[in-house]
Amino acid sequence: LHCDNQWCWAPAYHLVLEGILILWIIRLLFSKTYKLQERSDLTEKEKEDLIEEWQPEPLVPLMSKDHPSLNYDIVTGPPSHKIIVNGKECINFASFNFLGFLDNERVKQKALTSLRRYGVGTCGPRGFYGTFDVHLELEDRLAKFMKTEEAIIYSYGFATIASAIPAYSKRGDIVFVDEAACFSIQKGLQASRSFIKYFKHNDMEDLERLLKEQEIEDQRNPRKARVTRRFIVVEGLYINTADVCPLPDLVKLKYKYKVRIFLEESMSFGVLGEHGRGVTEHFGVNVSSTGTVSLCFPGLMCCVSQRLSGQGYCFSASLPPMLAAAAIEALNIMEEDPEIFTILREKCKHVHKALQEIPGVKVVGEAYAPALHLQLERSSGSRDTDVRMLRSIVDYCLERQIALTLARYLDKEERFLPPPSIRVVVTIEQTEEDIEKAASCIREAALAILK
Repeated sequence: LHCDNQWCWAPAYHLVLEGILILWIIRLLFSKTYKLQERSDLTEKEKEDLIEEWQPEPLVPLMSKDHPSLNYDIVTGPPSHKIIVNGKECINFASFNFLGFLDNERVKQKALTSLRRYGVGTCGPRGFYGTFDVHLELEDRLAKFMKTEEAIIYSYGFATIASAIPAYSKRGDIVFVDEAACFSIQKGLQASRSFIKYFKHNDMEDLERLLKEQEIEDQRNPRKARVTRRFIVVEGLYINTADVCPLPDLVKLKYKYKVRIFLEESMSFGVLGEHGRGVTEHFGVNVSSTGTVSLCFPGLMCCVSQRLSGQGYCFSASLPPMLAAAAIEALNIMEEDPEIFTILREKCKHVHKALQEIPGVKVVGEAYAPALHLQLERSSGSRDTDVRMLRSIVDYCLERQIALTLARYLDKEERFLPPPSIRVVVTIEQTEEDIEKAASCIREAALAILK
């Protein structure tokens, strides 16, 4: 029997399978994909009872009333050489007033004159009537002082590096960062959405290892490597460790592996170098030869080789004119009297030496760093307990008119949380008597508390 129809020759199992598929498609077309949940309307009383029983979760974790963040030391008056804390006059070893400009009469008079002329603020970003003549003067003065092509000023120190990094580094770029980088750098990295690689603190061998690995990866994918920018982010003088970055070694790696450098100088500007120009002057390295993208001044501004479009620059109200005028006068004093940097370095060395061999604590930082750390020699094994012991030392000294402070961190936000420490800040206004008194007081406190 001859049949031209293909169905005549189809195997039985094939016909069964096709039949099942047809039935399944029909079922999908005519069946409901979900069941309507049976519901019964609640009465008004039942609704009220449910609302009354509902307990919302707290927006933030519950915190003990004894938590350090909820207990403040109240300052009355300016945080100058003598500071009034909780109603008691103390010698200030806590505020970053290294050169004593906060209470300098020349600086205050310039700020007052500017206050009368411009008022207390700008009420607008730089692009929206927030650019005043005094801003442009300060930018020009700072660029000449730092020997850079240009400078721009931000209204807040934290915003400077946090805005500068994402202004250059974007998604897909690679940033090599020191593990001891401060919190503002961490926020800038987060905003950049770049790929981050951390190297051990001031460990150039570890950094070069990462750079070599990246070089090998770039060779495997040259097309991607051509559009990927690479940066190294370091601090001139690290706020969390009081160490200085090895800038000459970084410059060598920069040229060897073709990367750019972000140099955050909030702590080193006005401290390091013969004229206070920071870590570049400290090492005798020419700023232009480093190919540095960014040099950040403490609290106010950023020297750059090209103008940025940083978020803090474009969207935040600009620096109050009176602060810009005060900064210009501070630069005048720095240029007129570079001897102040020598005085500061000598006092730093004096404090560093005076704090040696205190039982139970160790000094962390370079001898010429103006913000040292005192850490416990042996941890108790509990961070909270360590903090309480160090806080007891601070309170002991405060009772005896020496103002110190704990180094504060956002414990859950820090990428690499530093150990608890007491920060000891040096200024040119502190006398030898003040330094000896502070060292003696800290020694007494350590003997009494760290038994």
